[in-house]
Amino acid sequence: ALPDYEPAQASGELDVDLTTLSSTMVYSEVYNMLYTPDDYIGKTVKMKGAFAYYEDPETKEQYFACIIADAMACCSQGLDFIPTEEYTYPDDYPARGADITVTGEFRSYQDADGITCYRLVDAVLS
Repeated sequence: ALPDYEPAQASGELDVDLTTLSSTMVYSEVYNMLYTPDDYIGKTVKMKGAFAYYEDPETKEQYFACIIADAMACCSQGLDFIPTEEYTYPDDYPARGADITVTGEFRSYQDADGITCYRLVDAVLS
């Protein structure tokens, strides 16, 4: 952590704006985020994609994601996100597959099996 570090969300600035890139570049940048995550940890990311939702039938844990397809729409990848507490599913969410824009801070976490995963936290839908 840098001594003068101020999170971009607090200052209203974006560190990574994927909404301004071509579909090929967005897909490439998300790939980079997932395979070289240390370059992105703590950065505020804005992305557009398709809304996805899953509820684990055993734990009832809810998962939200923004899915991005490549230019040929043959491959996709995305990020799950943890929305701010002001959102309630399904009332405050679009239909599955609908286009969304989401902004949040890129962070890592350990899943139940101890595997490091990545997501956007304190996410806001627009």
